[in-house]
Amino acid sequence: MIKIVSVNIAKQQKITWKGKERYTGIFKKPINNSIFLGKKDVKKDVVIDRKYHGGENMAVYAFSLDHYAYFKKLYPNLTFENGMFGENLTLINFNETAIKIGDIFKVGNAIIQVSQPRLPCSTLGIRFKSQNIVKQFLHTTFSGSYFRVLQEGAVFTNNTLKLLDRNDDNLTLAEVYSLFTTNKLNSILIEKALKMTDLSTKLKADIERKLK
Repeated sequence: MIKIVSVNIAKQQKITWKGKERYTGIFKKPINNSIFLGKKDVKKDVVIDRKYHGGENMAVYAFSLDHYAYFKKLYPNLTFENGMFGENLTLINFNETAIKIGDIFKVGNAIIQVSQPRLPCSTLGIRFKSQNIVKQFLHTTFSGSYFRVLQEGAVFTNNTLKLLDRNDDNLTLAEVYSLFTTNKLNSILIEKALKMTDLSTKLKADIERKLK
């Protein structure tokens, strides 16, 4: 059973990166109230760079608490709390090798659909105080998932995700993620990914650009 163990949002935070000041919303913290999943973002959450976060295909990000232990071993001096990876939903029993692109879930008052895995960027390195995390993140299947919101609504800690619909022909999150890691030249997987109507158009463009 996939379950929410915390819901997380962030306030805008100013940081210094490569000698320049910038703002980020990756420092998410658990809250005691519900969060409201909107069509393009989580209400009251901060989204700074909408080129890579937010929008209809990346409205909500979820990551599994089950993966935290792996990264805690790599960064024993960091204090881990839910939301560490910039996720809005910290889940348990969420496995990218079992979740398919296009899976539709009922959670709380919302209905959400898996749209794409998360590709790490330098902002995650800022959160972990080391850019090594980007490659380390890519060397796992622990991508987490972005969701599109089919029905807006509030979600709460302890809500469970109930699978409503699945296209068995779709690739899993881990298989799509592997196109940027261990299967960069796998033409069969690439062809399947590009044919999936449920995969976000942005990620399809990233795959096509990689091919060129």
